[in-house]
Amino acid sequence: MTGPLRLKAEDEADLVVLSACLQDALVPVEDMAFLPEEARFAMVVNRFVWEGDQCARTTTGIGFEGITAVQRRNLEPGEADRLLSLLAISAEPGAIRLEFSGGAAIRLATERIACFLQDLDEPWPAMWRPGHE
Repeated sequence: MTGPLRLKAEDEADLVVLSACLQDALVPVEDMAFLPEEARFAMVVNRFVWEGDQCARTTTGIGFEGITAVQRRNLEPGEADRLLSLLAISAEPGAIRLEFSGGAAIRLATERIACFLQDLDEPWPAMWRPGHE
C-alpha cells in the first residue's frame, strides 16, 4: 500500500490523472459546498484506492479554486442524504465538469484549473472493487 495521496491539477493533463484517482468515489451531497466568498468548491469523498494492491477506500478532500459559479444537473442542493458515484472530472471551455452516475453533473465556472486532492485518513478494507465494462 502506498502512503496518503496528495495531488494538484493545474492543466487538463493533470485533471485526467486526478479524475482517474477519483473514479467511483462515493460523494454524499451534504459533503459538497460552494464557498463563493472564497471562490472555492469543496467536497469530501469516500475514494476507492486504485493505486493500492488491496481492496480499500479512504476519505479524501478535494478543493477547486477560482470558482465563480456552480450549475447542477439532475441534482438539488437540498438532497443532503443522496449519495453519488463520481464517474469523471473534465475540463471544458470556462469550466470544470464533474459527472456522476444517474445523469447528475456539476459545472464549476472558472477561468483556470486549480484543484487539490488530499487523503484525510488511513485506508480501510472495502467490501467490493468497482467494476466497469
